[in-house]
Amino acid sequence: MKQIFINLPVKNVEASMDFYTQLGFAVNPLFTFDDQKCMVWSDQIYVMLQAYEMFESGNKKNLPNTKENTIATFTLPVENLDRVNEIIENGLKAGGTEPTPMLDEGFMQVRNIEDLDGHHWGVIYLDLAKFKEMTGKK
Repeated sequence: MKQIFINLPVKNVEASMDFYTQLGFAVNPLFTFDDQKCMVWSDQIYVMLQAYEMFESGNKKNLPNTKENTIATFTLPVENLDRVNEIIENGLKAGGTEPTPMLDEGFMQVRNIEDLDGHHWGVIYLDLAKFKEMTGKK
């Protein structure tokens, strides 16, 4: 099985863990320690919330301020528009910010949220039938 572990530097691992839990991630205690919280979206997607000191210990480059600079964006596909809205609303209640209005292309809807440290997540619903019809692809 192929998996991805996304390592994110965060200022407060406990607060970040609470935020990601509100988005719908679950804590994986096997990879969770004081300076790192393992958050699971699915069997293939793990987000490792790492204290800055831990993140920097394996990295020789300077870290940009993620509140002012984008270093990467991540997208979470979900099953319907109601789920998109639910996740974003929960994230806003947990302290996240919505930097842009919802993008509605007819075949897909995307809302964006930034976590407590400015890491950018898109939550997307894609209607594949509409997309295939629009593009003529099968």
